[in-house]
Amino acid sequence: MFSPVDRFAPHVRLADAAFPLPGDPPSESYLNIPALLDAARAAGAHAVHPGYGFLAENAAFAEACAAAGLVYVGPPADVLRVCGDKSQTRDAVAAAGVPVLPGSGVVDDADLAGAAERVGYPLLVKAAGGGGGKGIHLVRAAAELHNAVRLARGEAGAAFGDDRVYLERWLPGARHVEVQVLADRAGRVVALGERDCSIQRRHQKLIEETPAPSLPAAVRARLLTGAEAGARAVGYRGAGTFEFLVDGEAFYFLEVNARLQVEHPVTEMVTGQDLVIEQLRIALEGRMSVPERVAPVGHAVEARISAEDPHEDFFPSAGRIDGVRLPGGPGIRVDGALEPAMDVTRHYDPLLGKVIAWGRTRQEAVARLRRALSETAISGVPTTIPFHLWALQDPEFLAARQTTRFVERWAARPRGRHERLAVMVAAAAEHLARHTLRVPPVGPSASWLAAARADGLRMAEGYRDA
Repeated sequence: MFSPVDRFAPHVRLADAAFPLPGDPPSESYLNIPALLDAARAAGAHAVHPGYGFLAENAAFAEACAAAGLVYVGPPADVLRVCGDKSQTRDAVAAAGVPVLPGSGVVDDADLAGAAERVGYPLLVKAAGGGGGKGIHLVRAAAELHNAVRLARGEAGAAFGDDRVYLERWLPGARHVEVQVLADRAGRVVALGERDCSIQRRHQKLIEETPAPSLPAAVRARLLTGAEAGARAVGYRGAGTFEFLVDGEAFYFLEVNARLQVEHPVTEMVTGQDLVIEQLRIALEGRMSVPERVAPVGHAVEARISAEDPHEDFFPSAGRIDGVRLPGGPGIRVDGALEPAMDVTRHYDPLLGKVIAWGRTRQEAVARLRRALSETAISGVPTTIPFHLWALQDPEFLAARQTTRFVERWAARPRGRHERLAVMVAAAAEHLARHTLRVPPVGPSASWLAAARADGLRMAEGYRDA
């Protein structure tokens, strides 16, 4: 199924059958339940996989699929409803003995000030029915509260059709660690390890890795046990993620992402398990095939490449992709559908693709990812690659001391103008030479050379401030 702006996207061309949706805005396309069900009927489908965005955690969509005789590949509607109300999820998980941060239930304007005083500052205003980092705002003092709530309500209403919010205490120096869980209809719940997702901007992740580095073994064991207990407490089924803040040896439950995560490849790389196949098995057969405990082999790190300008506070960009050069090599996996002439629109999330690296050790995985990103070039829109290349060499990251405030180091980094210019020019010259001297597979053409030159200049951005 595709919106008009996606009609030329690679995944549409590769599909055996593709069905158009009415318009580009999410409300007319990927949030349009009647149109999605019409397309599923036209396809003769018997199951619907919701992906990891838009309606992936929407109980009404799961119910509509069931009413239409379609298998929904995800948790049942009643579980989605519990997990979709984050304050209700907190209560259920806390009752199972899992630590939670001080927080409120869903708040209205009349009780806002009182609830904030009870929770304590600094705090976060969070969308009760949201996900993906949207509808979250930091409040350091009472004077900021009402504006933060107004912004969070607006974002949550636009993204999820649900403008309810709740409050939660903020831990500024903590790490963001999540646990991948699978649960089936037979009652089995298995935690497939944890991922460190601390490196974020606007509460959305930029780099993820597994196993979480520098995590004491006792804390890891308690996290996995806590996630499994939380899954049982909410009656979970399918693939999902239980998110925590880790502060020293203490940890606190945050929320459940009742869907496949963008960063699921790192877990697949170290466990050898295919999470999408397990989702399908659980939905269609009721049982998963994974063992009770899966020990990770090696280390995996993922970089989310987004159409954002890291030099302008990660401001989202729209435009057309001019040239693309994606990496390969030992231990490298690329998930994405990037190609020249693809439009990046304001309607959807700016995520362009993911580059994932596996290594026998964390050091090897990071080195492979750094090498792969240095060979990645995307022209036409700014991307986050310059930030990734900087972060993967930062001493705090290399020492595994990253927290949720890591991106502040990027904003405060020292920058030497002349040194930066010299590195950029040298990198551009080297990369351009490699491109223009290599014979393209379809023979040289003016358009190919133009793309290569743009590609080379974009590549130079990857070395900026390195």
